[in-house]
Amino acid sequence: FPVEKNQAVALFNFINQLYENTCFIITTNKMAADWARMLDDEVLATALLDRLLYRCDVMNLSGKSYRMENRKTFFEQKE
Repeated sequence: FPVEKNQAVALFNFINQLYENTCFIITTNKMAADWARMLDDEVLATALLDRLLYRCDVMNLSGKSYRMENRKTFFEQKE
């Protein structure tokens, strides 16, 4: 979901203060290019991703969704 400008700046400031002092685990279904649209600021998104991707391991997962594969329908009858 798009975020408001003040929220995007707050997220950047949070990451900027901590990125060399702590570890982050971030999961997302957004490509890096989508962050600029989500934050509504390409410069801010670039700076934020620069800090997040500094000394990191990016793991791209693919395949079928575990949730979809193992879900039960609401209307499934009990035996």
